[in-house]
Amino acid sequence: MPAANNGMKEKDTMQKESNRCPTLSLIIPCYNEEKTLESVVERCFSLSSALSLELVIVNDCSSDSSDAVARSLAGKYPGVVKYVAHEKNMGKGAALRTGFMEATGDYVGIQDADMEYDPHDYLTMLGPLLDGRADVVYGSRYLLPDTRRVLRWWHTKMNKSLTTLSNMFTNLDITDMETCYKLFRREVIRELAPRLREKRFGFEPEVTALVARGGYRVYECAIHYNPRTVEEGKKINWKDGVRALYCILRYR
Repeated sequence: MPAANNGMKEKDTMQKESNRCPTLSLIIPCYNEEKTLESVVERCFSLSSALSLELVIVNDCSSDSSDAVARSLAGKYPGVVKYVAHEKNMGKGAALRTGFMEATGDYVGIQDADMEYDPHDYLTMLGPLLDGRADVVYGSRYLLPDTRRVLRWWHTKMNKSLTTLSNMFTNLDITDMETCYKLFRREVIRELAPRLREKRFGFEPEVTALVARGGYRVYECAIHYNPRTVEEGKKINWKDGVRALYCILRYR
């Protein structure tokens, strides 16, 4: 009789696990984003009706009021918003590594602290992961959705050129290697994170090379993109493009 009871408990536990709402952890690297950080977090919270949500804000030693905004959000949403701070500025890649190791969700994605990307696209990106087809999903700005803001020609040209070169070395047929929106099964990113070395935007080609080397199943989904200009606060520049080229060759 006790054995039968144990069997029923195990069955109930398995049933509860299968019915459990998946948890999405979004890592939000933040450097001087006091104007947009709260709005981005509020937009992310619109996903909570469809899944459990965890937001990990990593303040990369901002010199504005981002620290105060992030602490306020962590106090306002305890148990959902986590806050981690770097004592010195280390770069987006370093902030992401910190966040990846803090994440506890079933799936781990990246959300910039500006307003360029729409968190609702993660609902689409989760599809191939939830049904077991993918280990990693990239959100592509070039698998065009219904409408888009017209991008800077040279910026687009650089992104597509770097993606093509990356594909030549990784043998992946990706349309947007430089995209911010990358979504991983937690086990995958926990395996990759300790091997990441790039501190700034070289993270994109480096993690793509590691994903290819690991033989993970990769899918792409079209996403919406509302790009900022340099005048509006965009931080990436031509030097990061040169670094990305170096990273493609180094981590091939």
